[in-house]
Amino acid sequence: MAEAMMQNLFRLDGAVAFVSGAAGHLGQPMVWALAQAGAHVIINGRNEARLASFAGQLKAQGYSCDCAVFDMADVDAVRAYFSALPRLDCLVNNAISMTPKPFTALEPADFDITYRSSVIAAFEAVRAARPALKEAAKVVGEARVVNVASMYAAVAPDKRIYAKPDQASPFHYGPAKAALLQLTRHLAAELAEENIRVNAVVPGPFPRPQISDDDPAFAARLAAKTMLGRFGRPEEIAGPVLFLCSKASSYVTGAALAVDGGWTAW
Repeated sequence: MAEAMMQNLFRLDGAVAFVSGAAGHLGQPMVWALAQAGAHVIINGRNEARLASFAGQLKAQGYSCDCAVFDMADVDAVRAYFSALPRLDCLVNNAISMTPKPFTALEPADFDITYRSSVIAAFEAVRAARPALKEAAKVVGEARVVNVASMYAAVAPDKRIYAKPDQASPFHYGPAKAALLQLTRHLAAELAEENIRVNAVVPGPFPRPQISDDDPAFAARLAAKTMLGRFGRPEEIAGPVLFLCSKASSYVTGAALAVDGGWTAW
């Protein structure tokens, strides 16, 4: 009985979840976790063919999903879409648009698109979806928002790791993710009385597999920076996101959950 009750804390049966950047490297395991927990997942992205392919995989396994093809940096599209939703239990703001550039080549426009696609997009999505989130809270007692930040929202990149200029974390990435963390706290304070919880996950190094193939020495330096001495596997982001999207985290709001192998703890 106790085991069943514990498992039920992580179930999302009947819930509606939205994940931006859903077909990406970390977006996909987030979606799988929510779908496997019973949610109907709305998968968002800019590439219609890629989303359709991912939706096909989900449906082939018996999971429920829809595609929402639009750019989260498009404020009008964000407002129109979310204001039309009748109910939304879980909103996962994962998308970010960014062109990596060295310090000397950055332009104000580079910062603009990065902030618009992450910080402003998250704010506009939550504001437009507020009635839908409130409806979910009325039905099941709460709604949840999860913003996906980064270890570089909390600490600066260690230049000793990045031997080549094109490997360094771009200057417009970490500051945007730091702003997203503070937005998380502000939204949590604003929405708490409506039983809408707002939290952030703070991933550490989750590089794509080709990083190790292209530059093993760089990959080794990156992995050694963590306490666990390795990269995160994409599926290891799924549990923390599911936790924050479920009743298992019912007393958690305004928090930043580090999923970084200990990177930011020393």
